[in-house]
Amino acid sequence: MTSFRALPALTLMFALAGCATVPLPIDGTFGKRTPAEAGPDGERVRWGGPIVATEPGATETCLEVLARPLGANARPDDTDRAFGRFLACRPGFIDPAIFAPGREVTVVGRVAGRAPRMLGGFAYEVPKVDAEAIHLWPKRLAVDPRCLDPWYRSPWYGPAWWGPRHPYWWW
Repeated sequence: MTSFRALPALTLMFALAGCATVPLPIDGTFGKRTPAEAGPDGERVRWGGPIVATEPGATETCLEVLARPLGANARPDDTDRAFGRFLACRPGFIDPAIFAPGREVTVVGRVAGRAPRMLGGFAYEVPKVDAEAIHLWPKRLAVDPRCLDPWYRSPWYGPAWWGPRHPYWWW
């Protein structure tokens, strides 16, 4: 009888465990500073956003990232709000075909100064991060909201002689 009492608690525990988990390499506690207000050198940060450019070099590869707010699972939010740009550099080669512009990443590392950049004819400086971990997120799927409505998938939906058929036409 006691095992039946524990069943709802166990079910709730397993259901909540999968809600918003942060991948292990980018898990931890970090400051609230954004790249626009980058702190002192050596500050440990977790920033993320879509990749703007991937630049492989002789000893390291740098990703230029447009910083966006991070969600509960540390994935960049799909929003137009941005906190500036930052440069995430890691020793070795990172394939630009995989880390392509538009893909989303979350970076954990330490601020290592500022790097000069050019955007068109405009010169600006961005914070440079020595990346400890770079998490590449899977591509977001674009879902047509009509696919979620069962009436759009039903054979009775579609134009009729009096107008479009819809489940609420009698209202």
